[in-house]
Amino acid sequence: MKRLHVNVSVADIEASVRFYSTLFAAEPAVLEHDYAKWMLEDPRVNFAITASERHRGVNHLGIQVEDQAELAEVYERLQQAGGPTLDEGETTCCYARSTKQWIDDPQGVAWETFLTHGRSPAYGHERGEVAAPVCSPGCCA
Repeated sequence: MKRLHVNVSVADIEASVRFYSTLFAAEPAVLEHDYAKWMLEDPRVNFAITASERHRGVNHLGIQVEDQAELAEVYERLQQAGGPTLDEGETTCCYARSTKQWIDDPQGVAWETFLTHGRSPAYGHERGEVAAPVCSPGCCA
């Protein structure tokens, strides 16, 4: 079953963790000094926040899948949607190891599709600020 992914860039990670923990009535599944992630079931969403000095608000959206078959299905839909895609393949970002691909919607909002394989002790690589999100192609699963 697929899960919607939302990543929001925030100025104050501690205040934002308190706010979203209260809003969701749940503690983060992942909590680092610059990142937090809630894996919510109702609604079924992977909601993450990332500390950022340059960008605030919605960073990017995505679809997280649970297996290779779902990943292939969503990758096929990206190709049908049109526009260039960025296939990162295996990558480490946001304290996770994932396989991912990116596309921008007609408004320039970055969408990632990904399958997470496990945790990483490091945040991972960053490409810097690209088009919309700070974490655009290169991280934040």
